[in-house]
Amino acid sequence: MSVGEEEWARDRAWFGQDGAPAPGPLSRQFAELTRTLLDVAPTVGGVLKLVVGATAALIPDADLVSVTLRDADGTFHTPVETDPVAERLDQVQYDHGEGPCVESARPDGPAVGWSQDLGRDPRWPVFGPAAARHGYHSVLATALLPDSRPPRLSGALNIYSRTPGAFDAQAVDVALLLATHASLALAQTQAVAAAQLESAHLRRAVDSRDVIGQAKGILMQRRGISAEEAFDVLRRASQDLNVKLADLARTLASRHTEIDLPASEA
Repeated sequence: MSVGEEEWARDRAWFGQDGAPAPGPLSRQFAELTRTLLDVAPTVGGVLKLVVGATAALIPDADLVSVTLRDADGTFHTPVETDPVAERLDQVQYDHGEGPCVESARPDGPAVGWSQDLGRDPRWPVFGPAAARHGYHSVLATALLPDSRPPRLSGALNIYSRTPGAFDAQAVDVALLLATHASLALAQTQAVAAAQLESAHLRRAVDSRDVIGQAKGILMQRRGISAEEAFDVLRRASQDLNVKLADLARTLASRHTEIDLPASEA
């Protein structure tokens, strides 16, 4: 049984093959942000600077943008901002424990916090009027959750506007997408950094083991002693000289024709 042309056209449209709209500028900008975050050097600062810049470009009326990060001891700080005023407004929230930035930055806080009229918002009696006095009347904060493991370090992406009622539902959606991009990029950055650190520790451990083996071999050949006795010589000399065993072994291995451990250490 043949399929009618109308039904076939409907099926193709359903699968997005006919008449699919071209990606809009917002889609292209998010795609570009994703590519950039994947290519960026794996540093927390590099990721946050990119996300803050993208936020300022993508959200209308975003006059100030900053990032709040929560430390393991529960304190907050602002590592990246587009203007020192943003850091001052963040600090008001840190000092008084109120405001959408600190609320969203807590691990158990809301995903989104915002106000369309800070000067009259009863939720934040200190922060709201302070922001309004600086000329900023709207704020939007979205949670960053880069670490799911204890102590669950977290943060918030903060956006301030001079315009009352600046942030609509679309702005909230875009901010949430940006925060999601930032969270994933930070998690990847931390994983890469942890892997690099572990690899560096492993390399140092292997290097130390090798150089200790060389030093033991020198002592064994020079003094006619066993491997255990040679290691004991190194250990005792390290303690007496207050030098790390690996450093002592490295010196002996590289300058074995010039120096020897005291005979009393044998």
